[in-house]
Amino acid sequence: MDLDFYYKLCKTLHIVFFTTWMAGIFYLPRIFVYHSGCKRNSQQDKTFQIMEKKLQLYIMNPSLVGTWLFGIILILILNEIEKWLLIKFFLVLGMTFFHFYCNKIRKIFQNGENKKKHVFYRVINEIPTLLFIAIVILAVFKPFV
Repeated sequence: MDLDFYYKLCKTLHIVFFTTWMAGIFYLPRIFVYHSGCKRNSQQDKTFQIMEKKLQLYIMNPSLVGTWLFGIILILILNEIEKWLLIKFFLVLGMTFFHFYCNKIRKIFQNGENKKKHVFYRVINEIPTLLFIAIVILAVFKPFV
């Protein structure tokens, strides 16, 4: 098999992992919106904690790793970094920081220490959307080439 096959395979896996990561990163803050409105130690609180933990541990974390792994392999196959790709790299790094921030929030809920209202979570829910739009624009249009 030639290099083109491996490139296409890695690109496919990168897109699949990025898509599942984004699904989780869009959904988790939305769960926080609803979780912030329920009483501590209620059945609803416990259900949200389970949902948040499973979403992050079983979907988001592996998807984050797969996105980075296959993205780095793609860069190595291309053997060059253009300006658009460097900007995309920093935006994905920002998305990664947001991912870890969501993990911190999840632990705050788990420990019963949430003090923020649903409005805060509605606002931060828009951060990954803006990053996502910028990342996709860079990947499709490849400006600065």
